[in-house]
Amino acid sequence: MNLEHVIDNERVIDREGFRPNVGIVICNADDQVLWGRRINGRDSWQFPQGGVHRGESPEEAMYRELEEEVGLRPEAVELLGRTQGWLHYRLPKRFIRKTESPVCIGQKQIWFLLRLTAPESAIKLDAHEDPEFDDWRWVTYWFPVSAVVDFKQAVYRQALAQLAGRLAPRQRNARGRRRQR
Repeated sequence: MNLEHVIDNERVIDREGFRPNVGIVICNADDQVLWGRRINGRDSWQFPQGGVHRGESPEEAMYRELEEEVGLRPEAVELLGRTQGWLHYRLPKRFIRKTESPVCIGQKQIWFLLRLTAPESAIKLDAHEDPEFDDWRWVTYWFPVSAVVDFKQAVYRQALAQLAGRLAPRQRNARGRRRQR
């Protein structure tokens, strides 16, 4: 991972100021994707995601975050694919905590595409002591690109474009559309 700064076992910042992170796209049999509403997010919705801990591979982090954020065990999903290399986004200046050392300027992410193989009832937002989400819904594959907070839109577009080839032809053909409902 080429890490320089380890704040603790859970917070790692690389030499360029990016936090290694995984993003998780969970789809159902109809290729709709799970879209979660963040707790205290004032109607802020996003895909499950989380940091890569010290000594953890991106895939190990993905399975840990999957269970922490949506209560799904590895046997409840099928791994369909992942993005190639790290995708980066920068935080807006108002979110950068300049008093922390090292300063985190954004995230670099590996994205994973999973298919839910368990019943929907296996999704448990309260599986962890500090839940990330308080609601979820299925949305069309490309909907999140325009619905997520603006500074994440480009990385969502890149991730979904790379992962679309693992799904039905209708998702590959929609590549590049900014909004599909």
